[in-house]
Amino acid sequence: MNAVPSSQTTPTLDDLESLFVNNRGLDEIRAHLSKFNPIKTMGMARMEIRHSAILAWLLNPQETHGLGDKFLKAFISEALRGHHAAMQPSALKVSQADMTDTEVRREWRHIDILLMSPTNKWVFVIENKFDSGQHSNQLTRYLELVRSTFGENDFSHIRGIFLSLWDEEPDDGRYAPIQYGSICEILEQQAVSGRHPLTAEVETFIKHYLEVIREAAGMSEKQKELEQLARQLYRDHRRVLDFIIEHGKATDFSFACDLVFGEGLEYGDIAEVEKKGFAFYHSDASHFSFLPQSWYEALGEDEFYWHGCENWWMGLPVIMWVQLTVDADGTSGKIRLIAEVGPISDHDFRRDLINAIQNISKKNSKLRIGFQRGAADEGRRYSKMFKKNFFNVDDVQDQDKIANTIKKALQNFRPEIDAIAAVLPEFASHGKDEPSEE
Repeated sequence: MNAVPSSQTTPTLDDLESLFVNNRGLDEIRAHLSKFNPIKTMGMARMEIRHSAILAWLLNPQETHGLGDKFLKAFISEALRGHHAAMQPSALKVSQADMTDTEVRREWRHIDILLMSPTNKWVFVIENKFDSGQHSNQLTRYLELVRSTFGENDFSHIRGIFLSLWDEEPDDGRYAPIQYGSICEILEQQAVSGRHPLTAEVETFIKHYLEVIREAAGMSEKQKELEQLARQLYRDHRRVLDFIIEHGKATDFSFACDLVFGEGLEYGDIAEVEKKGFAFYHSDASHFSFLPQSWYEALGEDEFYWHGCENWWMGLPVIMWVQLTVDADGTSGKIRLIAEVGPISDHDFRRDLINAIQNISKKNSKLRIGFQRGAADEGRRYSKMFKKNFFNVDDVQDQDKIANTIKKALQNFRPEIDAIAAVLPEFASHGKDEPSEE
């Protein structure tokens, strides 16, 4: 273990009282953290097998949720929409079908969820990846297993659906990809909009589940508001919080980030990693946020104003961070390198920026750049842009292993970082508008 230097000034009693006594912001964060959510309380929020169980319940037309086959059809058709139009069934055909006869099997021959509609002669193999990655050619094996078991006489169309928390392409092209973010949108439309009357118990449970997914996928507006509030609290009470962090329980992830980027960084400081510069923004127990220096300089650093991004991360239209997630075993985990386009007010500008970044991968298919469908649509606020962006860590309590994995991620994505840096200067002029006075 690496020692943490004692460099912070000891806070005064007034400093401590200012933070902890009748502080509305701190009380709001405390109230959110203590809010009851049964899925979180039972430790199920990050357990992939529990997500499969909840989804199997929602996908089963005969279950007690009261949605019939509405969620089932919306989920399948959203996954199939725009994916290999020549393959059957199409998204349109699924959306118009009667699938009330669908049988749902869980963990059949290690397949997460198997959907079988005898009337339509359809089988859907769903592989669920909440935190884990693909391995051992499993997607292809599952399709071949289903085909050899049931044959084409009983089921004429067998298709795969690849469900993931983050934007990830399935190893087998016969699988249609869909993200957990789409589940949020479907459930909001089908379950909590009042469009289909549900019992109070079912609606409450679905709202709890939506909260879990939104937070895990970075889609929770409340979570983002509280993160913004936490950043403001940190700026206002930095001396107290730095003292607490230094003398309290620091994390191995924090120590690992110190090894990679250096200690004692202030906002905007340039940290050099493997001869590349990164402008520091913020760090906590599981996140370290920054911008590549090339992006930071291309967008004018802090000299310009970006409408809509005033309170978002660094106030610029893009951000990047590394994040540690822990697997269900509590020992292994993943480092994810995430880049995102933020809530720019000017829709045309935001659309053009996303399209310009997307076009990079069209010119070079080896680059792992790609947005989810509809990322540039009006009303969208947060759009992640990296694919296949997670790196395994076999021991999340080993600082050196975490640090080496972070370095690997940054090095591995250097071509993508450099390619995006090349297109950003043409958008810098958008940030020259000064904020309008009320």
